[in-house]
Amino acid sequence: MSDPTREQWGSRFGFIMATAGFSIGLGNMWRFPYLVGMNGGGAFVLVYIIICLLIGIPLFTMEISLGRKTHSSPVVGMRSLTKKGSPWVSFGWFGVLAAFFILTYYVQIMGWILAYFVKMVSGQLSNLSGNAAYEAVFETFRSNTLSVSVYTILCLVIVGIISAQGLEKGIEKACKIMMPALFAMLLLLVARSVTLPGAMEGVKWYLAVDFSKITGQSILDALGQSFFSIGIASGGAFIYGSYLAKDSNIPGDGLLVVAFDTTAALLAGFMIFPAIFALGMNPASGESLLFITMSNLFDQIPFGGIFGSIFFLLVFFAALSSALGYFEPILTTIVDLGKISRKKAVVVGLSLIFIVGFPTIMAKGAWKDVLIFGRNFFDFADFFSGNIMMPLGAIALSLYTAYKWTFNAYQEETNVGAGAFRVTNLWKPLVLYLIPMP
Repeated sequence: MSDPTREQWGSRFGFIMATAGFSIGLGNMWRFPYLVGMNGGGAFVLVYIIICLLIGIPLFTMEISLGRKTHSSPVVGMRSLTKKGSPWVSFGWFGVLAAFFILTYYVQIMGWILAYFVKMVSGQLSNLSGNAAYEAVFETFRSNTLSVSVYTILCLVIVGIISAQGLEKGIEKACKIMMPALFAMLLLLVARSVTLPGAMEGVKWYLAVDFSKITGQSILDALGQSFFSIGIASGGAFIYGSYLAKDSNIPGDGLLVVAFDTTAALLAGFMIFPAIFALGMNPASGESLLFITMSNLFDQIPFGGIFGSIFFLLVFFAALSSALGYFEPILTTIVDLGKISRKKAVVVGLSLIFIVGFPTIMAKGAWKDVLIFGRNFFDFADFFSGNIMMPLGAIALSLYTAYKWTFNAYQEETNVGAGAFRVTNLWKPLVLYLIPMP
């Protein structure tokens, strides 16, 4: 039920920046470019945009709307709509657990990024001989448990300091600074990339749509990427929606957030692929694209150390804003169920994330041969959160909306405060049939 003492966003701009910050993260700067590279360029981009429009926006507005309706954390909020023990409460739990397991390895990647920012600024990534040398640096670093643990803890401390300040003074204030700075840095790096000699070949490859490249796997990759990037069914949209006033414009704001998220992903492609083609590198470098290929790339262009430092700072800002969004549903669930203060819950939540996530650090070092269902701890945490918990949460959300909440009630609730962009009856086939399909 609504809590009159509950914090609210200080402004509409603050909500949009914070929610966009939650969506814009490693999914845009790291995962999207390497998936585009591995799935043949423009065809994957087209499929991704269509999925964001037809599935991403409706699901995102459903989750935000439920959060505003309950003014509670995901688990407590779903209990208030149904009852404790109801199967529909599973949506709340799926979101919180997905966010938790994402963070167990996500903060480690943040640590890698922070370490690479330090390496770039200090010149440690200069004058190496080819991709093999950069790969050796990367593998040596992430197999060093002590170094990775230190950087991971530092990232957890940064998340904790901001989260402990509360909504308006912590998350909203930080994202109102980071998001404009992120887009400014993105545009600067795009301008540098597309002006490299031979860069237009990369632009053509990135935008060219070859329909023969569209496969069942590429569609699944695009669907999974939309969930990961927008942050569907991971609790963030629900909890950020719970801080909204009743007359807030959910359809319009949700559209803006997804538009910002998609724009950031597309700009990341314009930042990376023209430069890769200009220097004759392989766009299908996979997961190593961010740390190995890009480090090599910056070493080969004029003022590469400066642009490389800006790049890794940009990616860190994106990762941090998303980490704040992933942590908020965990934090508020601990507060609501544990009946403890926000600051104590920050310590409890981040400590649990580090303890449970420590095997993911060891998975790149001494425990690399310890497997769960054929995957090391790091890959299993990624698979479990992204391929099991988030899809299950999305299925629970779509089924709840279609059969329990009903389309008409969802439409009426979500359109309170809406402007020109509204939930119309044209959305009905999407909500009732397309989105709930297994």
